[in-house]
Amino acid sequence: MPYPRPFIAALAASGAVAVGTMLSGCSGSATGGGVVEAATAPPSTTMVTTTTMVPVPVPTTTPTTTTTTEPRPANLVTVPPVAEPFSAIGRENGPEAARVQERLIELGFWLDVVDGIYGHVTRQGVMAFQKYWGLPASGSVDDATAQALTTTTERARGLADTGHLVEVDKSRQLVFLIKDGHTIWTLNASTGIEVPYEVQNKKDPSKIERGDSITPVGWFATDREREAGWWEGDLGEIYRPKYFRGGVAVHGSLSIPNAPASRGCVRVSVAAMDMIWATELVPLKTPVWVHGNIPTQPL
Repeated sequence: MPYPRPFIAALAASGAVAVGTMLSGCSGSATGGGVVEAATAPPSTTMVTTTTMVPVPVPTTTPTTTTTTEPRPANLVTVPPVAEPFSAIGRENGPEAARVQERLIELGFWLDVVDGIYGHVTRQGVMAFQKYWGLPASGSVDDATAQALTTTTERARGLADTGHLVEVDKSRQLVFLIKDGHTIWTLNASTGIEVPYEVQNKKDPSKIERGDSITPVGWFATDREREAGWWEGDLGEIYRPKYFRGGVAVHGSLSIPNAPASRGCVRVSVAAMDMIWATELVPLKTPVWVHGNIPTQPL
């Protein structure tokens, strides 16, 4: 592996940046204000410069070129092929699960550890891989997934190829963490279900919260955050949120399925949210680009 293992060790660090003002939980576009239309391409000169960060696996040399006659994407990175084909293991623990974990990290799908235990974070990584490559997102290593892990040598990347930002792809239900135009990590995500809701306020039962469950498309920036763990918002508990539009945030959740499921926020795993805080990959004022349309059925 060219770079994942040292970075996994770095993720164990728990130092985080100062927190901002606390807000209510996910509220779709019920917080008011018009939806900003999606940009056709990321800007090339206005990205926010970040503060000191934990080292991340950004390639320092030009990757091996492909045989395509198309112009090479600026953010395309390849990794060496595997020596031994992967097997369909479902969700079994063991040495093959450890190989799957190592390969997912090499291919840019974040995991917290390589230990051969097929737990929640590994399922999230497998699901992200399946979503990215258009496979049924079961979270299990079936025959098709094993073959794709065997043959894929292209590291996952978002559409943005410049700047430092969080890219949210609603069509594939994925989040890309991008630094200097390179996708550092790809995460499984679940965005707004885009169905109107009317629910009782979790903090004040006398109030009724109404909204549309839409994760708005367009360009935003993180403007508020909460470092502490679980927090009871107006619509329920959310974990270590990074807000980018009113009450809409990227936050940790225990449920990140293969389809939209939130009331407007962008859900990632609790472990992934801890990584985001520990590495300071998403400090305040980080641009957030949301694009695409939610799928009409599970991926």
